[in-house]
Amino acid sequence: MDGASVSAESRGDTMIITISGDLDIVTSPQLDECLTQAEAHHSTIILDFGEVTFLDTSALAVIVGHWKKAEATGGALALANARYRYTKTLWITGLADKLNLYNTVDEGLADLAQAAGAAEG
Repeated sequence: MDGASVSAESRGDTMIITISGDLDIVTSPQLDECLTQAEAHHSTIILDFGEVTFLDTSALAVIVGHWKKAEATGGALALANARYRYTKTLWITGLADKLNLYNTVDEGLADLAQAAGAAEG
C-alpha cells in the first residue's frame, strides 16, 4: 500500500490484518482488496489498527461495507488497538459503538472464539 503497509496472518479460523500508516482515499482500494481476499477463506477478521496514523471516511466506508457483509453471512469483522487520536472517525460516526473493538488482538481472538463456540453450542 502506498502510504500504508498491510500484512495478513491466519490464526486458526481468524485472519489478522495488521495495518501501518495512513488509511485514506489512496490506500482504501488496497484495504478493500485485502479484506476481499481474506473473506474468501475466513469468516472472522480482526483489523489491527495499532500502527494506523490516520483514518478518513473513504477507509471507513470500506470497513463498513466489509463489516456489513460479515454480519450478513454470520461472520465477524472486529478492530483491535484502535487509538482514538488516529481513528477519531470511528467515534464521530458512531461506528465505534457498533463494531467489536478490542484493546489487543489476543483479546479479540479470545472473545470471538468464545462467541463462535457459544453460537455452535
